[in-house]
Amino acid sequence: AMYEMKPEYYTGIIFIDEEHKKLFAIANTAYELLMNEFIPDKYDYIMEVIEELRSYTRYHFEHEETYMNSIKYKRLLSQKVAHDDFIEKINSYDDEIVDEKQRESLFELLDFLTNWLIEHIYKQDKLIAEQ
Repeated sequence: AMYEMKPEYYTGIIFIDEEHKKLFAIANTAYELLMNEFIPDKYDYIMEVIEELRSYTRYHFEHEETYMNSIKYKRLLSQKVAHDDFIEKINSYDDEIVDEKQRESLFELLDFLTNWLIEHIYKQDKLIAEQ
């Protein structure tokens, strides 16, 4: 797999780690789709990945924020902002543009996900466990 939860990504908070694993799995689906030469028209598949990301991250962020709230996490606000930015980004994918520029859209989505998984999970979420 291209994307995998390495030991350094674990926060030690079980439900958060399990949910992050799912995000890595979705990123892998997107990567495999990009590499799959047997599906020339990838539109439906790309939209499926985007939809899965949209619904899963909504669920995950809500879960994570509820937990942060319960421990009175001091960085909750900046986490909320980051989460909202993520959802806004996922919502900004335009069906027609995705259809016309399938490869570019997938590349862009993967680039965004890679940065998110590294920057946010590795740098931000790990701090939750330290409080």
